[in-house]
Amino acid sequence: MQIEVLGSESFGARSLACVVRTENRVIVIDPGVALARLRFSLFPHPLEVAAAARIRDKVLSALAGATDVVISHYHGDHMPMRAEDPYQLPVEALPPLEGIRFWCKGPENISRLSARRRKELSAFLGFSLPNSEGENCGCISFSRPVPHGARGKGFGEVLMTRIREGDEVFVHCSDIQLLDREAVLTVLAWEPTTVLASGPPVYLSHRVPEAKTEAFENGLLLARNVDTLILDHHLLRSFSGYRWLKELGEAAGNKSGVLCAAEFMGEKPNLLEARRKALYRELPVPAGWHEAYARGEAGFEEYLER
Repeated sequence: MQIEVLGSESFGARSLACVVRTENRVIVIDPGVALARLRFSLFPHPLEVAAAARIRDKVLSALAGATDVVISHYHGDHMPMRAEDPYQLPVEALPPLEGIRFWCKGPENISRLSARRRKELSAFLGFSLPNSEGENCGCISFSRPVPHGARGKGFGEVLMTRIREGDEVFVHCSDIQLLDREAVLTVLAWEPTTVLASGPPVYLSHRVPEAKTEAFENGLLLARNVDTLILDHHLLRSFSGYRWLKELGEAAGNKSGVLCAAEFMGEKPNLLEARRKALYRELPVPAGWHEAYARGEAGFEEYLER
């Protein structure tokens, strides 16, 4: 089994896309990318836009050879979109997908916006998206719906994915954020060797206090029972989240086995959203740049050369 994380906040943009290659299948999970439209009252910096473009290219390349595609839920950083902003993965850019099998979160307990996006993607593909909750097919299986974040907060539900080959078991937990113990116990019942999950939104701990307490306990439970725990996404929208990650590894006595996605892929973390304010100070953005980029009249090449 080969696991490649294609996008995440430690690569500079919002995503939790990955591709898992087994002997007979190439499984792309959550093929999407996005940027925070506003953070620190600032639009995305061109360096973030460049990072999102790199992730988009990796996702499209993986899709070109995929046998299976999994969509855990219908947020813009986890799926191809009818163009809502210029930073996401537009459905029009998708390669031919004939013969690829889709596995998707069902239509229950999702927001009105998510339901609309599900219908739009289905219409674009030309077939009804399946409800894959609780299904099994060869090396791949899916959970029943689990909360997107804390249970009972009204943020909807997500689909978790388990892939097994030989003695290796990979689990993709999407946006559980380690905020629900039952979801974490479901993961452990699958006896994973490697887990990729969204960590808690530490940058929102003033609104989500359990992001620092309950999530840490759940993270410890996972870290002590798997070989490799990859935490990213919501967690790495702040430098305090990266410190939380390192503290978790220390507490678990498993520093080398608790990683962000970039570290798992042998790269240095690049938390561009967390740096947005500093990026604007260090590399000023001309007035009107974002509008020009949206019209296709401006690029980010000059920033990449600095």
